Amino acid sequence: MIVLLPPSETKRPGGEGPPLRLEALGSPTLGPLRDALVDELITLAADRPASRQALGISASQEGEIDRNAALRSAPTLPAITRYTGVLYDALDIGSVRGAGAARARARLAVCSALFGLLRAEDPVPAYRLSATSRLPGQPTLSSRWRPLLEPVLADLSASQLVVDLRSGSYAALGRLPGAVRVEVVAEHSDGRRTVVSHFNKAHKGRLARVLATTRSEPADAAAIAAVARRSGMRVERRDNDLTVVIAA
Repeated sequence: MIVLLPPSETKRPGGEGPPLRLEALGSPTLGPLRDALVDELITLAADRPASRQALGISASQEGEIDRNAALRSAPTLPAITRYTGVLYDALDIGSVRGAGAARARARLAVCSALFGLLRAEDPVPAYRLSATSRLPGQPTLSSRWRPLLEPVLADLSASQLVVDLRSGSYAALGRLPGAVRVEVVAEHSDGRRTVVSHFNKAHKGRLARVLATTRSEPADAAAIAAVARRSGMRVERRDNDLTVVIAA
């Protein structure tokens, strides 16, 4: 089983690993586009107004531009510890120990606008690039990634079950038919249900932790739902679509 996560805009700074080596990352067929995007971000960093516009950041966030300028020289961290934010706080990979940690690092993967598909241990620097960013003079990132990323994802799902926790913009980088998809809804006292926004990430992070560390080997959406329910989550299933229901 693979649990496919979205990245986060926020990244943990610094690192202890050597500078970026694209050839050290998994899914080597993604290397040419990774290399091109890294070069484009480094070049773009020399033009701060253009960087702010392309990356959708404010003047107070210009440290993000500095990160992009240093992409080839900055220290790295494993991808699963590089990303921060609500989902990754709930996942809390740093607190997982022993055999559970080994299972988690084998099962977790991240869909990245800069690197495509990252496995948990892939070493990456801090950077700023979102799926909705538009680099000057270039097509959309989804149109650039899809021809390369979709075959990689198809190979991944051909050999094992994939639970797709990506948000819409990252799912657009590479479609993955047949994956188990998850949404989070809030149920009100009158029975109404509404889509959860902020807490969506927290509950997906919680689910990712449960799935990444379980001793069982779920083979389908029904088994995924059963694992989640054993952890205390309320989950409904319709074919490959799971709905996590929380109280409003």
